[in-house]
Amino acid sequence: MKIPRLIDPFGREHNYLRISVTDRCNLRCVYCMPEEGMEFEAAENILTFDEIARVVRVSAGMGVRKIRLTGGEPLVRKNLEQLVAMIAAVPGIEDISMTTNGMFLAPKAQLLKDAGLTRVNISLDSLKPDRFKQITRGGDLKKVLAGIDACADAGLSPIKLNVVLMKGQNEDEIADFIRLTRDRELHVRFIEYMPIGHNDAGWKSLYQPLSRVMEVCSEQGWGINPADTAPGAGPSENFRVNGARGSFGLIHPVSEHFCKTCNRLRLTADGYIKPCLAWTEQFQIRRVVGDDEAMRRMLLEALGTKPERHEMSQFLLDDASVSHTPTARRMSQIGG
Repeated sequence: MKIPRLIDPFGREHNYLRISVTDRCNLRCVYCMPEEGMEFEAAENILTFDEIARVVRVSAGMGVRKIRLTGGEPLVRKNLEQLVAMIAAVPGIEDISMTTNGMFLAPKAQLLKDAGLTRVNISLDSLKPDRFKQITRGGDLKKVLAGIDACADAGLSPIKLNVVLMKGQNEDEIADFIRLTRDRELHVRFIEYMPIGHNDAGWKSLYQPLSRVMEVCSEQGWGINPADTAPGAGPSENFRVNGARGSFGLIHPVSEHFCKTCNRLRLTADGYIKPCLAWTEQFQIRRVVGDDEAMRRMLLEALGTKPERHEMSQFLLDDASVSHTPTARRMSQIGG
């Protein structure tokens, strides 16, 4: 039997699966979830490692080659290195990465590398301890910096630092973040704040277009050039300050969407396949785990509903004429 490839109605081939292993997190970052009032899934509703591995195996047979583990915070899931090893053993999987807030990373970095993790993205929205604690609602900057060092020691490469840029919050640190790339092979990624699950006045007041990053480079008098794409760069537009070891990149899903090259599906912690981050469509694949043919049909059904683009720029303009229903699930409930 010829197994179909994961190709959507617009001809985009999907080789990338982002897997949320939990909706829980030890922090409450202002752009991700509210300070209080979040309702988390009961433990029995969360996919087991065996269930996740089965979905990976079926999707790999349909062309998936890259996996990213997300949350919530993936490292609140006990023994995550066991899942990494299970995924690494799946034929066809070539790259396993993880997005983490870094708080629990230092003691886990070598274990994760040994299990088969390839690289990490670490959320780091401020280099000022007090501000970092405020944005994350309780984070300890020292622990995150220790996690970065531990990843470098373990050989997890490239190390990417995700900075959600927010007006009036951290845009005054753009130059400081770029300076991190001068002497270390760190790759800073500035990301526009997205209205996932909360298209409201609060989001609009914090939204900061990434054109400000290039303005700062000009103000600093830095010579910059396009940078070679680091492994797993995805939609990032990458640059390097002349003479720097690392790079910085711009990911602007709102102002300059990159949907025409989208190659990813998402598996939520409670077992749904989401074809698009922004819209409400989702498919409960957990109920058919164990039936490979039914899983293939569901993956293809999900892809069949994937729209051409997410239209987040229209949220910014208060344009109500969007083509689909925006998701009400927060980023932590989907897996970013």
